[in-house]
Amino acid sequence: MRRLWGRRLWGRRLLGALALLGLAACSTLNPTAPQLYTLTPRAAVGPGPRADWQLLVETPAAAAGIDTPRIALARTPTSLDYFADVSWADRAPNMVQGLIVQTFEDSGRIVSVGRDTVGLRSDYVLKSELRDFQAEYANPGAALPDRVHVRLSAKLVAMPRRSIEAGETFEATAPVRGRSFTDVVAAFDEALGRVTGDLAGWALSQRLKPAGS
Repeated sequence: MRRLWGRRLWGRRLLGALALLGLAACSTLNPTAPQLYTLTPRAAVGPGPRADWQLLVETPAAAAGIDTPRIALARTPTSLDYFADVSWADRAPNMVQGLIVQTFEDSGRIVSVGRDTVGLRSDYVLKSELRDFQAEYANPGAALPDRVHVRLSAKLVAMPRRSIEAGETFEATAPVRGRSFTDVVAAFDEALGRVTGDLAGWALSQRLKPAGS
């Protein structure tokens, strides 16, 4: 009788342990999802002649601290942190690549533009490096960041000879005009819109020719 009771007690303890393991596994596999954000900047490109060459846009290179869906935050020029419980809908370089393509398309001033992943041939490739893409504090002790900083270095590379035809760096800061996180996102929109608009205007002003012409 004692042996049977002992077996039952051991069985209950085993079931309890398995249940705890199951709960731990569920909490590991289903963490609280961050709130996702995307950007929709209004990039202005001035009027001008239509480019008769085709362009592919590569995903910008970026340091590991920026090459992530996490939304970067810098209290000092030598530190990098991230906002809690929020995230971009994609890695920052992928998101910026798509918005560069959109800016060229919306300008109506180029024959064809697309991501390099589509595998099409082009006359030129836009290579770039995303060097800054973070909210910043002018005062490290402040409760909230006061601006967003975006900096992108770009090169136009002729295909198929892969020669660099032109290069430039584009940079913008935008103030955070409120105390909510949506105000930070709006500042990212403003700064990135200025950078992509300046980038597209610069590229379209280059005196480039289609390959073979």
